[in-house]
Amino acid sequence: QAYNCLIHFYKRSDRLCNQWCDYLFNSFRNTRILTTPTNRELLLCVLGSCLTGLRAPCAVNLVTSMMVLGQDVWKNWEKTGKTEFVKVLKSLLEEGGPNVAENPHHRDIYRHIYDLIWQAVRDKIKREQVVQCLGELIAFNSEVANLVTDIIAIVDTETVLAEDKKDERSRLTATVREIERFLGDGLLKERLEIDTLGECGILKHPKKFFTTVIKLKTKLFYKQQKFNLFREECEGYAKLITELNQDLSSVTPTYIIEVIKSVIGYFNLDPNRVLDIILESFECQPNQHKFFISLLGEYLPDTRTMCELLSFKYSFYLSSNNEDKEVTPKSLYEVTALLIQHDIMKLEDVYPLLRPDDSEITKMADKEMRDAKDFVRKLNVVSTQGKNDDEEKEKEDRDKHENNQKFGLLEALVKVGAWNHAEKILCQLPTYYATAQPGISMQLCKLIHIILDPVYQVNSGLCPRIKVKSHQPLDNEHAPPQAETYEDLKLHVFPMLLALGPHAQADPILLYKVLRICKTALGIKDTAKYDSEVAGVVVPPDSPLYFMTLTLMDEVFLPSLSLLNSNCCLAEEIWSVLRHFPYEQRYRLYDQWKGDTTTAHPILLRSKAAVLKSIKKLMQRVSKENVKPTGRQLGKLSHSSPGLLFTYILSQIQVYDNLIGPVVDSLKYLTNLSFDVLGFCIIESLNDPSRARTKTDGTSISMWLNALASFCGAVYKKHSIELTGLLQYVANQLKAKHSLDLLIIKEVVAKMGGIEGIEEMTPEQIDATAGGELLRQEAASFTQIKNTRKSSQRLKDCLIEKGLAVPLVLLMAQQGNSVVYQETESDHLKLVGKLFDQCHDTLVQFGTFLASNLSQDDYTRKLPPLEQLLSEFHVNADIAFFLARPMFNHLINTKFDDLRKNDKLWKQRTGAEKQAKHAEAAQLVMEPVTAAVIPIYPPKVWEDISPQFCTTFWSLTMYDLYVPEKLYEKEIKKLKEAPAKLSDNKDLNTARRKKEADRLNTLMERLQDEEKRHKEHVERVMARLRQEKDAWFLSRTARSGNSRSAKNETITQFLQFCLFPRCIFTSSDAIYAAKFVSVIHMLKTPNFSTLICYDRIFCDITYTVTCCTENEAGRYGRFLAAMLETVMKWHAEREVFERECSGYPGFITKFRVTDKATGNDTDTVDFENYRHVCHKWHYKIAKALVVCLESKDFVQIRNSLIVLTKIIHHFPAIQNLATVIEKRIEKVCEDEKDKRQDLYIKARSYQGQLGARKAKMMKESDFHVVKGKKGEEAEAASSPAKKEREKGGEGVEEGEIRSSGKEKRRESERRDRERSSASKERNRDSESKERNSRDKDVRTSRERDSHSRDRNGQGDMGPPATSRSTPTRRSLDPDAGDRDPKRRRGEDKEREKEKEKSPVLDRLEKNEKLRKEKREKEKIKKEKEEKESKREKKRDRDDSVADSSVKKRREETERSESSPSRQNGSEEKRKSSSDRKR
Repeated sequence: QAYNCLIHFYKRSDRLCNQWCDYLFNSFRNTRILTTPTNRELLLCVLGSCLTGLRAPCAVNLVTSMMVLGQDVWKNWEKTGKTEFVKVLKSLLEEGGPNVAENPHHRDIYRHIYDLIWQAVRDKIKREQVVQCLGELIAFNSEVANLVTDIIAIVDTETVLAEDKKDERSRLTATVREIERFLGDGLLKERLEIDTLGECGILKHPKKFFTTVIKLKTKLFYKQQKFNLFREECEGYAKLITELNQDLSSVTPTYIIEVIKSVIGYFNLDPNRVLDIILESFECQPNQHKFFISLLGEYLPDTRTMCELLSFKYSFYLSSNNEDKEVTPKSLYEVTALLIQHDIMKLEDVYPLLRPDDSEITKMADKEMRDAKDFVRKLNVVSTQGKNDDEEKEKEDRDKHENNQKFGLLEALVKVGAWNHAEKILCQLPTYYATAQPGISMQLCKLIHIILDPVYQVNSGLCPRIKVKSHQPLDNEHAPPQAETYEDLKLHVFPMLLALGPHAQADPILLYKVLRICKTALGIKDTAKYDSEVAGVVVPPDSPLYFMTLTLMDEVFLPSLSLLNSNCCLAEEIWSVLRHFPYEQRYRLYDQWKGDTTTAHPILLRSKAAVLKSIKKLMQRVSKENVKPTGRQLGKLSHSSPGLLFTYILSQIQVYDNLIGPVVDSLKYLTNLSFDVLGFCIIESLNDPSRARTKTDGTSISMWLNALASFCGAVYKKHSIELTGLLQYVANQLKAKHSLDLLIIKEVVAKMGGIEGIEEMTPEQIDATAGGELLRQEAASFTQIKNTRKSSQRLKDCLIEKGLAVPLVLLMAQQGNSVVYQETESDHLKLVGKLFDQCHDTLVQFGTFLASNLSQDDYTRKLPPLEQLLSEFHVNADIAFFLARPMFNHLINTKFDDLRKNDKLWKQRTGAEKQAKHAEAAQLVMEPVTAAVIPIYPPKVWEDISPQFCTTFWSLTMYDLYVPEKLYEKEIKKLKEAPAKLSDNKDLNTARRKKEADRLNTLMERLQDEEKRHKEHVERVMARLRQEKDAWFLSRTARSGNSRSAKNETITQFLQFCLFPRCIFTSSDAIYAAKFVSVIHMLKTPNFSTLICYDRIFCDITYTVTCCTENEAGRYGRFLAAMLETVMKWHAEREVFERECSGYPGFITKFRVTDKATGNDTDTVDFENYRHVCHKWHYKIAKALVVCLESKDFVQIRNSLIVLTKIIHHFPAIQNLATVIEKRIEKVCEDEKDKRQDLYIKARSYQGQLGARKAKMMKESDFHVVKGKKGEEAEAASSPAKKEREKGGEGVEEGEIRSSGKEKRRESERRDRERSSASKERNRDSESKERNSRDKDVRTSRERDSHSRDRNGQGDMGPPATSRSTPTRRSLDPDAGDRDPKRRRGEDKEREKEKEKSPVLDRLEKNEKLRKEKREKEKIKKEKEEKESKREKKRDRDDSVADSSVKKRREETERSESSPSRQNGSEEKRKSSSDRKR
């Protein structure tokens, strides 16, 4: 069946046949079919037929694999085993051919014969049968004899070792004796041991045979045939030495060879000794290498003899026979190198002869690296080891390589120019370990000098008059050729430089040469100025040697600079190349330089340790007094390793920010390369992921980040450092929504641009910002402009050239929403506010810098238009208008100039006509802006205010509305008086005094001219506003029929979309917002109610104050102060009020009040009513701020304190309100003293300011007409409290702060408890106490009734109400409309009842009242006790019998008196707990 299947598969495909054979073999093996001899024979017959019939290779493999001898072969040896054994062995021998060693089954053959011999040794099979079987195999293949002999030798060794089995040894010897006839006498004597041959009887005299063998070997190998020593044949060797050391220029190698042959033959000299003498002569005359190379080439029969000779020579210097401790001579290395270079010998033959081994060199390199790391680690450890010990250790390190033969051969190979062979050795050894040896590095530098000389002569870039030293090529045709092109440099020179690595510092001249070649290849023209801030023209990447230059910088130039001692010239030369690469490439190189490169070289690690040790000592002495000497030392240290140096300095600055000033001043001696590395180190320190960027409490920015930001601003201002990397880093951080790094931009712009934050400006400085540029410089600047002129120019150039100005502005504009909604989801609210303020302030600061430093044309060209800012970049409207505002004025002026030039009759035009032209130009410019504004607001907005008003409001500034004439006069006056003071200055000579006087006069004239131009501009703007004002606010009365809701809606849109966003943008915008409201009023704008606007602003500021950040609260406070200033100006004098308010549309109301005195009924609020309204506003502000102060919330308390501080000059102006606020401030101080120190400091500060202004405050009766005044005016202004008391309600004084609804309910419950406790007390007391208690309850009920009567009154409305009999006074509610007066009065009452619930007394006043009641009770109790004691004494004297009854009566009395005191104590506890809850 197997045969038929095999035939079938083979006919179809070889692959199926192979698979079937594998299957058969595995099946037979698994089923143990082959263990039966019959089955095995049958299967072999089947497969044999396959072999003969098909010649299939798969069948051959199967047959071979099945030739496995089982254990039954030895058991059935005589029957079938022998036949099967011989057949298997013969088939294995046939398959492999006649050579058994190359047979693929030689292992099986060896094993089978080995097992057969052991069967005879162990007497399992008869010896004769084994010998006969082996004889057959040897007869079949003669090579089996060698195999059998080797196996017998192995068995011989095994039996000799087994001493306890003597019989096995004897059987083996017998077997060998019998098998000798098949193997032969010579084969056994050659392979077997002499003792074994003797035991077998093959040798009759073993000892004699051993002696004969020794003599034969001595004769063959050790007997001298020639003379070897000089003293044995001195004449012959003398003749030989003379011939080899003559003038070789006159003879040829062929002639000398013939002479050497003659001398060897005549004097019978040893040829090996002659070879040694030739090599020694070669060593003495290495310059004659061509002659000796030819001579040795003809003399040597092969390289083996030379290898043995060199091995003897090299080993001698490392052996113990070298008694003088001689070092391997360099001449021997050089001869060996020349022989290798000229292919007389192979490097692979010589290299193993040298010592030490590569593994030992690797261990030495590892040890050196460990020692260097330990040296760095032990830097801060105080060592007791002396300097002499360190020097001895260094000397030992140098001496251990003195006899390193591999280093010596490498140096010689480099010297003779065999770079290919030297490179192979370098690859075998640890990286840079070989070139770290001074000899090797110097020879490699010399070779590089020679190779690059032709290229350097052409591309050095030096003046032709400068003589350049030339290097002659090597007199060696196998040396690398000199480079002629840049490609030759890449092929030959640069691999050598890379092999040198940092050890190229051995030859600084070579570094200069390569740098100059790189400059020429990159097209860099040499200039005298290499400022680190001024980046050169960027080299294109396709320049020759572009990437190779970067590689050399990384591997060679920068590491070599670290090993050179303060070589500032090389640093400048390196910078002259690096400055033309992008900062990304440079910073990558710096990172490698201070990181991986340093850690890869032991010598650089030691250099790093030395630098760190020096800078630590130096930083301990840095101060303001020794800036110059420490600066010089710092400069010297920075020339070599600036990265390590600045990393340590920045780490110290992060901890000690008082080092910023001295360190910045000390950096003036740095090279440009060092300044550039400093920029990289700053960015690296800022981006340290291991440092937390916020403090542990999570409420403020870390000190280290603040210190680094301050250092950035100071160092970039004082020194010329490229800003591109820092600005791009901040831009990347903003893209990643990390707004903390805006602190860097803030400091840089503040220091370099002179643009300070305007949050802490005085009112005079803010007023000066409304003036022209000269006035702002003279009166509004914190710093001197001349100190920032150069630095601001550098910052501006960097922003414009690198295209970072607009991206940074847009990123900052978009960052505000990210801070609030994305970046700070889990952060503290205080930190969120700080980050938002920082983002906003930096945006304003940066935008101000761009607007003030860029020309108007550049600013308009670079910044996107307003439409694009709003639609494409999704910038908020307030920010978009802030950025676009400078463009508006420029475009309007440009358009105005065009209209003026096109008008030929311009000079004949009147002022009004010119102003009309200006308004026309403004309209043309603002039309597209108005169109762009409409889509960003809801359509409902435009039903109340016009888009033109919105754009007008957002596009104007204080400069357009107001001329600070007083400041102009003040500055002009100072300039007029200044020349007179110059005469007193003795430091100025006459010429300088005159020059300074001229400058002051010129400045004064410029200021006067600027004031004049400013006034003309304001007049034009006001004329334009007068022209536009009628269309600003749309009247919806005709459509809706509801004037009240229309006015409210108009004011709401104005406040929401215009006034509030603008007033919290900047401090100057806050003043502008207040000024614009005044301008709207003074322009008599239709459909705008000034009273309603002010009422909406002042009536409830709680939510506005609460939702502000810290800086926004300050700006909002400035806005309120400016508004209050206007309000109080009208409040102060009737004439001012009549002049600026009476008859103005903003003060017209539909609520009429008839004056009893005159009977006049007008629509205008009169002066006294306005004063009542002012009182209401003051009261509302006080109430809102008290709510914030009592809230216990950090943000509300902080913001309310900020607002109070900003409006201190105008509020509180009434004494009772000041008292209420002062009590709240005192409570805040008590609560926050040991908790939140920042709130405590703010509260104390305001408390002091409030106390200083108490004398200027007025009584309520002086502020406005209050109740209790006689006359018609008093009656007309009567208090609503009186009116409500008449109705049985609870009255409240004006200015009194109401309590919340919860407090009222708690107070009512407390009164119920008091009533219940009082009733119990009355039941227990005596009749006299009952009467007193009844009287007290009557008084309490009266007070309670009065409170309930006042509860329904109008406590907080400003103007007091009249009685029912008098006509209704004009309402202050801005929501009042044109409805029927009776219906309006009814609705007003209901609304007032809903709005004004019954307020209780102030909490502090209640506590004070309770304390007084407690003291009165204690006093009454004390009096009762005294009276009772007197009565008891009297009764004791009158009746001594009634002691028990008296005692009982006394106990009852004490019990009755103690119950009220206990009750009072429980009431006090309840009150204190309720206060705490509130």
